[in-house]
Amino acid sequence: MSDVTRARHGRPVHHWRRDVVELAALFTAVAVAEAVANLIGHGPDGPALLVISALVLAATAGFHVWWARRPGHAPPVTDSDTGARPTVARTGQAGPGADAPASAGTTATLWRLRTTVRDEPGSLAALCTALAGHRVDILSLQTHPLGDGTVDEFLLRAPSELTAGEITRAVALAGGTDTWIERADAHDLVDAPTRVLGLATRTALDAAELPLALRQLLGRCTIRSLPAHPVGGARSPEAVPVEGALEDTVMRLRAPEGGVITVERPYLPFTPTEFARARALVELDTRLGPRIPRSQDVLTLPEGNAITVRRADTSDLEAAKAMHERCSARTLGLRYHGPVTDADRYLNHLLSPRFGRTLAVQTASGRIVGLGHLLWDGDETEVALLVEDEWQQRGIGAELLGRLVGMAVEAGCESVYAVTQASNTGMVAAMRGLGLPLDYQIEEGTLVITARLAAEPGDAVTAMGRLSGAGESGRTEAP
Repeated sequence: MSDVTRARHGRPVHHWRRDVVELAALFTAVAVAEAVANLIGHGPDGPALLVISALVLAATAGFHVWWARRPGHAPPVTDSDTGARPTVARTGQAGPGADAPASAGTTATLWRLRTTVRDEPGSLAALCTALAGHRVDILSLQTHPLGDGTVDEFLLRAPSELTAGEITRAVALAGGTDTWIERADAHDLVDAPTRVLGLATRTALDAAELPLALRQLLGRCTIRSLPAHPVGGARSPEAVPVEGALEDTVMRLRAPEGGVITVERPYLPFTPTEFARARALVELDTRLGPRIPRSQDVLTLPEGNAITVRRADTSDLEAAKAMHERCSARTLGLRYHGPVTDADRYLNHLLSPRFGRTLAVQTASGRIVGLGHLLWDGDETEVALLVEDEWQQRGIGAELLGRLVGMAVEAGCESVYAVTQASNTGMVAAMRGLGLPLDYQIEEGTLVITARLAAEPGDAVTAMGRLSGAGESGRTEAP
C-alpha cells in the first residue's frame, strides 16, 4: 500500500493527512469533470473549458506529488523499489562510498594504523567518517590518552586496491598526525584484552616467556636483559627506578633480579598505556619468582641407554659445574670460546630462565651430561650446546638442537645462530642436520652459522613438524 509505512518496531502507521489530501483531490477531480461535461454540453465555449480543466487537473496532480515527497511524508525506499539492501557505514556516519563494506564482493587487506588526534569532541568521529568514505571497515579501536591529545590505534579492513598512502592521506585530511601504518594478519584479529590475558598466562607458566610476551605485546622491538652483575667484568647497568622509565622510543624496566630490561622501538614511540602494560607484565613475573615447566621426555639412545631431556634452571647449577669438571679443556673451549677457567662464571646467567631456555640431558643416575641453551639476544636468538666427552657422537647434540630450534619456531623467531669454530665438526653437522637454509660467516676466526626459520605461518607449521621428529626413537612420556 502506498499510504502505509512501517514504524521502527514493525507496526503499520497510517498517515491521515495524506489520506485527506488524496480524497480531496479525488472529489475535486470528479466535481471538475462533471462541471466540464455540463458546460460543454450546454454552451459554445466547450474547447476553452476543456483546456482550463486540464490545467486544474495538472495542478492538482503536481500538488499531490509535492506533498508526498515532503520530508517526513515520503515512503521509505525498500528492497522491492531498488533491488538493493540499504546499508549504514560502520562508524555510524553516512559518507560517500560508505554504502557497502570493504569485504562485500571484493578482496580486502588488513592494516594496523596508529595516529594522534586532538583531544576534543568530534575529532574521532571525523576520522571514522574519512575512513568510511574510502569503504574502510574499522574492526577494532584502542585509545592511548596523552597529555595534549589521544593516540588512536585501529585494526582496519580495506579494499585491496586501496594503498597505505591513500589511507594515511585520508587520515591526515581528517586531522590525524604522526600516522603510522603497517600490514596486519589474522593474528591481530584477537582483541587487546584477550591478547594481554594470554600473554600473562604464558608468563605465569614460564619465566623464560617474559621477553617473548613483551615483544608480542609491543610489536617489533628490541629487548635486552642486563643482569645486575654482568659476567666477564662488564659494566653494570644504570639504576632504574622501581616504576621504570619511559623515554619516547625507549623504555627501561627493573628486572626481577635487580638488573635492567631495555625495550627499544625506534620506528614508533611508546605510549604511557603501553608502558603501563609492560610494567604490569614485569611485575607479575617478579611476584611469581623463577619457575619453569617440569615436563620431561625419556629417550632411548641407539645403543640402548635411556636418557631424560628436561628444562633446567639455576637449581641445576651444581650439577652443571660437576659436568664442567668432567669435560676436557678442548670441549669447554669450543663451547665458551675463551679461558676454560671462566666457564663456571657463565652458568648462573645461562641457567636463568630470564635470559632464555635451557635443556638438560640427564642419565638414569641423575647426572647431567649435556646442556642446550636458547638465548634471547636482543631481536636475535642464539643456540649453544655442550655435551660431555664420554657422551658425544651419540645423537644427543642433534636431539638438543632440534628441540631448541623447535622452541624458537614456536616463539616466532625468524632465525637462530650458533657461534662456534670450523674445527667443531659436531656442531656444524648438527646445524646442517636441521634441514634449514644456513648462512655461514667468519668473524675474527669464529664461525657464525645462522639458520633461517619459517618466514610464513604455514612454513612455521612445517618446520615444527620436521624438527619435532629429531631423536624420536624410543621416546616415552615421563609420568
